[in-house]
Amino acid sequence: MKLIISLLAAAMIFYGSALKWRRAVKAVFLLLVLEGALRKWILPQANEMIYFLKDIVLLGSYFNFYCFSDSDKKFLSRVSIINIIIFIAIGWCLFQVFNPSLGSPILGLFGLRGYLLYLPLIWMVPSLFQTEEELYKFLRSHLLLTIPVGLIGIAQFFSPASSFINAYSNEEAQAVVTFGINSAVRITGTFPYISGYGVYLIVCFGLLIFMLSVKQPPRWQVVTLVELLLVSVNSFMTGSRGTIFAEVLFLVGYLGAKGLATPVSSLRLIRKLILPILAIAIAASIWFRPAINAFWQRATHYGDVPERITLSFTEPLDFVRVKELDSYGIGATHQAAPILRRAFDLPAGETIRVPNEGEMGRIVLELGPIGFIFWYGLRLSILILLIHTFWKLKRPFLRQLALTAFLIQVIQINSFLVFLNTYAVYYWFFSGLIFLLPQLEQTENWQREQQFQQDVLSSYFPDSSYR
Repeated sequence: MKLIISLLAAAMIFYGSALKWRRAVKAVFLLLVLEGALRKWILPQANEMIYFLKDIVLLGSYFNFYCFSDSDKKFLSRVSIINIIIFIAIGWCLFQVFNPSLGSPILGLFGLRGYLLYLPLIWMVPSLFQTEEELYKFLRSHLLLTIPVGLIGIAQFFSPASSFINAYSNEEAQAVVTFGINSAVRITGTFPYISGYGVYLIVCFGLLIFMLSVKQPPRWQVVTLVELLLVSVNSFMTGSRGTIFAEVLFLVGYLGAKGLATPVSSLRLIRKLILPILAIAIAASIWFRPAINAFWQRATHYGDVPERITLSFTEPLDFVRVKELDSYGIGATHQAAPILRRAFDLPAGETIRVPNEGEMGRIVLELGPIGFIFWYGLRLSILILLIHTFWKLKRPFLRQLALTAFLIQVIQINSFLVFLNTYAVYYWFFSGLIFLLPQLEQTENWQREQQFQQDVLSSYFPDSSYR
């Protein structure tokens, strides 16, 4: 009965998402933030169903867009270098579904999800927004979620580890993690675990710095400052050194790239940002000193950060020796692989002989060195196109958003994309900007030209009926 109810609910969600595909895609970003809250506090008994909820919504929107929608799909059908690389990567992933080392292609089909399920967003994003203003309002609305999420994070930090607010989506899997001398809780916000929340904070930090650097009404500038304060404080409360390191790298990279591209305007930007950043730093040090102290204790006590960063890049070279040109198949290293094998009574498959944790190493094990080159060749190609888009665009809002997307992706190049759905949704959305932003600039330029012509006509023929 439970299975039947779940299938009926999934069918209804799929159908509703297919009816309004644009609204469904935008709703995925809301689900991304609220998924953990649903799994931890509201419907823990439906943990597995909620885990796949955003996937069902996306599949419904894909069905409408790619099969029935009249929206422009020129970016999918266009013969371009990026599309060729995408389809090569897709082909290799499909090939690895049937790798004999997996034991069963069922496991491979599940592994395919992390690589390819969110990829079609790259061709949908150009049809999501018609104007620059619409894109701005979407980003602004999404960032508003940082206020309730940030407040929840603060409540978690000052609550005991045993409090229900600090529960993970599966309390039996692991105990709540603490850090610092006083054993402060490493917060997760509304996310299931710390890793997902860390990625969300990095993305929001980048977007908030971007928002501060563009023109906004005064009240929204104040809201952005409040959001940036909450994101910064919550970043310390996660106890994640990688999160803080990524945010510092983003800030330095953003100001540095702006300085190289437009030195004069970058000086104005620094003057514009320096007071808000100082105000946030002072407020954080006064009101949230316990969080900063706990983070500092953890950062200074464990000095393994350089080692871990280096290992994430060298691990693929070490793992190539395990199977040489061969691999274990897509999904072989996924954390859910043992559960799926037990649930469906699948063959054990070949035993992976090395411990694996980092994304780059796991992709070598799953796809082999050839697949690794295809996958990271795709990611590097998208980075090149994003920075090319940044240099090509003229409108400040669109230009700086391209830079923001580029920096977030380059900083997260060795981070989890395949094995962490939180980043996957943002990643493929940002990748779609290589098509969307030039299109929006053309639209805005055309509208300005039409407005200019109308103004000229009205000045020469003020009483004409042909205006």
